[in-house]
Order: sequence, then structure tokens, then C-alpha cells
Amino acid sequence: MSHLHEECGVFGIYSPATDDLASMTYYALYALQHRGQESAGIVVNDDGVFSYAKGEGLVSEVFNPGNLSSLGRGNIAVGHVRYATTGAKLLQNVQPLIVNHHKGRMALCHNGNLSNSYALRTRLEEQGAIFHTTTDSEVISYTIVQERLKTGSIEGAVSAAMDVIEGAYSLVISSPQKLIAARDPFGFRPLCYGETADGKIVFASESCALDAVGAQLVRDLLPGEIAVADSGGVRFDTTHCHIRPKRFCVFEYIYFARPDSVIDGASVSRCRRNAGRFLAQEHPVEADIVIGVPDSGLEAAIGYARESGIPYAIGFTKNKYIARTFIAPGQAQRAQGVGIKLNPIRDVVEGKRVVLIDDSIVRGTTCRHIARLLWNAGAKEIHMRVSAPPFRKPCYYGTDIDSEDVLIANRMRTEDIAREIGVTTLGYLSIDNVRRLAGEDTGFCTACFGGGYPTAIPPDGAKNRFETKISEKKKV
Repeated sequence: MSHLHEECGVFGIYSPATDDLASMTYYALYALQHRGQESAGIVVNDDGVFSYAKGEGLVSEVFNPGNLSSLGRGNIAVGHVRYATTGAKLLQNVQPLIVNHHKGRMALCHNGNLSNSYALRTRLEEQGAIFHTTTDSEVISYTIVQERLKTGSIEGAVSAAMDVIEGAYSLVISSPQKLIAARDPFGFRPLCYGETADGKIVFASESCALDAVGAQLVRDLLPGEIAVADSGGVRFDTTHCHIRPKRFCVFEYIYFARPDSVIDGASVSRCRRNAGRFLAQEHPVEADIVIGVPDSGLEAAIGYARESGIPYAIGFTKNKYIARTFIAPGQAQRAQGVGIKLNPIRDVVEGKRVVLIDDSIVRGTTCRHIARLLWNAGAKEIHMRVSAPPFRKPCYYGTDIDSEDVLIANRMRTEDIAREIGVTTLGYLSIDNVRRLAGEDTGFCTACFGGGYPTAIPPDGAKNRFETKISEKKKV
């Protein structure tokens, strides 16, 4: 079940000939909808003239035939779907961010979180910058614009900005003539590159968005790599590559990404089945069926069943018309949302010893409710297996866990958590095996599991740190 807030999804497309790129971007954002359900936006660039449509809500709620057609045709388009990991759910925070400066315009889409955004924003404000949003994405845009005023190209400005900003960022940027994509040197967040049969160049958070617009995946951008698409084709700058150890967010494989995506050469679906296989090896149990919590727990459940020899079954019916439960603002609403969204299939679980596979436990509230649903449906035993290690630390790189206080694994031992959420036994995937999900250990960030932070820890990493800062100023 969804316990975590995910980050965002970015998309960009360059066409050698003027085309209806708004519609293609719309389809791509639909494919990336799972990465952000709070807002969406599209900017179409027709030879330096930017047209945009954006708003709060799902892609289907923000866009319609009228506002899509009003964007017209162009050579470049960028799009974004958002879940707020820095900055509140406000209209002014909806991306793409559009910036005007005397060397042109820029539309920026960002996935990730900066770890030094507070310090950078403070410095920029002291230099006279006026911020219109409460996101760290605007810090990136200001930094790039400052560098653009000193450099001869937008890609040079992005490269210079990467010497200043720290943390997680996958960027897609439109200048008047170029489409730029950049991935941070640690490679925290995914960003891939593809091409269509008629020569369009495409960048996206996941390969499923390329599939949606008929583009062929070429490869993922390297950590630290910058790509530039314009009338001369596509070229790459590797100046910032291999200067940091790769620290890809393992939760992209466990939960965030769509199972049909391929990230850094690894199938997300296969990684989740591997998680289930490792869980069966680490935490075997005698049981009658294995079931997964939709959606990300299903393939891990298949892996557990295959490895253990215990039959796999579909144990829940999911209401597909309810938004993800973690969007609910409070614990009571979150639990109520789970009850609306999921219902156990009594004929499958009644009288059975059930292995229940889920992707994570954060607070424990959602898992407790799911266990109660299974007990009420007549389950004889519930053996919960989690395809991630216990959460012990906040994340500063795009996953919405900003306080140790909410993490149940910081307050209880595993056996106590099992009693608290109401299951017979509980087992987590080990850090050693989570590093092997994609095969060899290719370099994952495991900071949220207590594995150490790749960057300096920010003094204030709260999601609403910029809103708090503004309110404090009003008191002065």
C-alpha cells in the first residue's frame, strides 16, 4: 500500500519541425501520473514564444481539449506532474516554472530535493532576489539565471549551477532554442533519453512516458550528465560525471516507478520480484497463500510465492477511482481512505494462513488497518513481509519523510511493531539484499534506512521550511 509520498515527474520533447507537442506531452504526463497527483503543467515553446497551461489536480482535471489547443504548435515542450516534497500545495508552486530575463526565457521542471536550498535561498534573498514560490525548484531557476547572465549558453549556465546546488535533481529545461536535461552527480532520481522514428528527442523521468509517445528508449542519462537538444541534434556534457559515488534512490525500484519502466538498465518489475524472492529466503514461514497489497506489493508477492512454493493469490480488490491514500492530510483520513480503496476477497483469505507483502511501513497506521481488514475477512494468521528495510532516518532527497518522530521503527523493535499493527509475524528486507535488487550493488542511497547521508544534512529539512520562514518574517 502507498505509505510514502513520491516526488515528481518531468518530461521534455524537442521536434525538428513544428508539431502538436502539447498533446504528446499530455500523454506522457498521463504515463507519469503516479509520480505526482497534486498538480500538472505544460509549456509549449514556438521559436521563443512560450504558451502554458497548468493547475492543481490530476492531469485529466488540469487539461482539456480547449486549453491544450490554445498552447498551439511548437518545437519544444516541457511538462511536469507534482507531489510537494518542498513547498506547500499552492497554485504558485505548480511547475513548469517560467522565468523571464534579458537573455531570454526559461521554463524549468524539477524532480528531487536540494539539500542546500535553505542556505542558497537565504543568500539569494540577501542579494535582492524576490521569490514567488516556496519551492526549492525556484532556487535552482534563480541560480541558473544568475549563471546565464555570466555565460554564453544555457547549457553552460546549467553546468555552472551544478557546481552550486547540492542534493537530488533531475531537470528538464526549455530555453528559447534548446531543450536541456540534467541529472545530479549522485544520480538520486531517474532521467532517461529516447527518440521517435521521425527524429523527435525526448527526456523523461521514466521510460513508460517514452512508450506513451512512441519513443524508443536509448539510455538513461549518467549521474551528472547534461544533454542538449536543438537544431543540431543532441549532444552530451559529462563534466560532472563520475565525481560522486552513485546513490540512486532504491525506492524507485521498490515503490515509486511504474513496473513497466526500465531504469538504469534494470526492469522495475524484475527488481520487485527479486525483493519478494529475497524476503522468502530471509523470512520463510509456513502458510497457505501469498498476497500483495496493491499495487507495488503485487510483484514482490509473486517473487515470494515463486521462491517459497506457497501459492500466490489476489487477496484484495482495489477501487481504481480513489486517489492514493497518502494524499489525505491526517491519520484518520488516511486510514479511512484505505478502507474505501481496498477490500479483501473473503473467499481467498478466510481460514488461511496469509503471507502479506507490502512495500514499506512508515507510521504503521495503514498497515494496522489492512491487517484488520484481513482479520475481519477470516484470515487465520497474517505473516507480514516488507520489501524494504525499516525506516529510521528522514530523507532530504525527494521522499516525504522529514521527521524521525513519525517513524515507527525508531520507537519499537520488530516484534513490538508486529503486535502494534496486529500481525502474527513481521519481517523486513535487509539492507544487504535491498542493494542487490537490480543485480549487483550498482550504488543505492540507503540513508533513510540508517545507511548514511551522501551529502551534508541541511539545518532545516522540513517540507514547509520556506512557508515557516515567511511566517517568521511577518512577525518581525
